[in-house]
Amino acid sequence: MTHLRQIMLEELRRRNYAESTIHAYIRTVEHFAGHFHRPPDRLGLEHIRQYQAAMFTKWKLAPNTVTQRLAALRFFYIQVLKRGWSAAETPYPKKVLHLPHVLSQEEVTGLIDAAEMPFHRILLMTLYATGARRAEVAHLKVSDIDSQRMVVHIRGGKGRKDRDVMLSPALLDALRVYWRGLRRKPTDWLFPGNRWHTASGPVTTKVLWTACQKAADRAGLEHRHIHPHTLRHCFATHMLEAGADLRTIQMLLGHRDLEETTIYLHLSHRHLSATASPLDALTLTALESRDATHRSASAGDGRYCSLCRCLVCGAQSPLDQLAASEGPARDHTLPHRRTGRPSRSLFRLRTYNGHLL
Repeated sequence: MTHLRQIMLEELRRRNYAESTIHAYIRTVEHFAGHFHRPPDRLGLEHIRQYQAAMFTKWKLAPNTVTQRLAALRFFYIQVLKRGWSAAETPYPKKVLHLPHVLSQEEVTGLIDAAEMPFHRILLMTLYATGARRAEVAHLKVSDIDSQRMVVHIRGGKGRKDRDVMLSPALLDALRVYWRGLRRKPTDWLFPGNRWHTASGPVTTKVLWTACQKAADRAGLEHRHIHPHTLRHCFATHMLEAGADLRTIQMLLGHRDLEETTIYLHLSHRHLSATASPLDALTLTALESRDATHRSASAGDGRYCSLCRCLVCGAQSPLDQLAASEGPARDHTLPHRRTGRPSRSLFRLRTYNGHLL
């Protein structure tokens, strides 16, 4: 371990950063130094600008990923190297807000029923029933299941925050079936690691990702790009459609700001269908009636179409009748330049097969 790496680890841990954040920051500085084949303390502002441009043009990273990497470099230069940092020279990119994909309740049922094995099934059920993140589900402990109060304690979630969510009776029954099927009853982690579920540590988050991917393939939903966080979005959206208020959903999801939760208003079918489109308030002529009028006029009755003000076969515009009756005399109702010569406005009213060009 280099001296700079050791200092950065100490500075990150002094500030009680999460282990995932520490790992991401260290990896970013290593990648930054490896890209230029130089120690990071010998790289300056111009190298940071080139690195930021490469993240977009060469590696095609998402704006949120670029922001995280810039934050890592900013921490390294300010807290480790004790150098200045110019926000004007290294601006954070604008965030792009995408609406998440949400499955219907029927699709969620098909996804859970298509689980490859009973262990994957209980993981998917826990993800959907609690709305927890995959790391939060992986780190659930046996003591976190409170069947007396019917709540699930989620400890050390995002931002080092604890919260409680409801314990579904259906999930409780499934957990009891899962518990009876274990060879060795765990004393700590609810979902122990290894294939026999006897490890001293919890399952990795990759197991939950694999469970979603395999179930989606078996359910015919592979084109929907389903991952564990999809079930979290489904949990919030389906609760909103069932009548839950945004504040309750915010607390269950562990969002810091209510604005983060309002994104599910764009996904809720109940809220989208409750507001009528302004088009529905218009009284429009049916397309069949309009076509019938065109056919009647084109049959030779010489009528002027009152629906769209266009010329139909055999019909003559009142403007053409006016020009034919008055001849070359100057008509003050039309923008003539000289007497006897029609203006450009009349030239534009040429017809082809009875229709305006």
